[in-house]
Amino acid sequence: MRDNLQVIKTLHEALPYIKRFYNEKIVIKYGGAAQTSDALKEQFAKDVVLLHLVGMKPIIVHGGGKSITDLLTQLGIGTKFVDGQRVTTKEVMRVVEMVLSGEINKEIVSLLDNHGAKAIGISGKDGGFLKGIPKDFENFGYTGNIERINPVIVDNIINDGAIPVIAPIAGSNTIGHPGFNINADLAASKIAVAIKARKVLFLTDTRGVLDNDKNLLANLTIEKTQALKADGTIHGGMVPKVDACIEALRGGVKKAHIIDGRVEHSLLLEILTSSGIGTCIEL
Repeated sequence: MRDNLQVIKTLHEALPYIKRFYNEKIVIKYGGAAQTSDALKEQFAKDVVLLHLVGMKPIIVHGGGKSITDLLTQLGIGTKFVDGQRVTTKEVMRVVEMVLSGEINKEIVSLLDNHGAKAIGISGKDGGFLKGIPKDFENFGYTGNIERINPVIVDNIINDGAIPVIAPIAGSNTIGHPGFNINADLAASKIAVAIKARKVLFLTDTRGVLDNDKNLLANLTIEKTQALKADGTIHGGMVPKVDACIEALRGGVKKAHIIDGRVEHSLLLEILTSSGIGTCIEL
């Protein structure tokens, strides 16, 4: 009986958040360990379906860097990184598209479908959703930045009652161009702004933003985040994630979250509970 009452208490705690975010768009950047563990994949899919069924509008933007590197290695194709970003040759770009659009995207769509949601997978090339330009062609090749977004593509999928699952590949205005490999954090941020999302969440392999004593910083402002970057507290791979959060917030998104995708049901814990689980950054 006590366990049953705890379930009811948990549902009651979630109710105000379900009301608050009903009919709101929530962009979820999906990557890291949550994307490579079979158990976490299943839990992630169930959690997204639950959010959808209670009236929220989740939009998934996924990465796939480890899978891309693994396949490149298997094919004997060299790959290198500069400042944490992959240098994308034309040969590498073919593998990027194969893995992101052909493998990972369809796996996520299949998982969501199997758990009772209608999901539609696209890349930025579909319907001219994302248009890109080179980040720095001489040094990064076909690694790009997003120049233009057509939000109608995603809005149409949502209005049809489906969950969009987006591979971060942008098209080009040049005929015959192979497209651009876009950083998934950057893509999630820009897509969140373009579609007027209420929240954007980044699933990572860390607890969130940590102070110098490795304690979690649960709540931050843009100003405080910038100060932590300046003094070196935020460094390495966390820098592009907080930069993506700041860009989203400055573009009109209300809150940005960095959460640990290795924790079971981290998505629901952050969205539907008062305590949350990761770092929330807001204006």
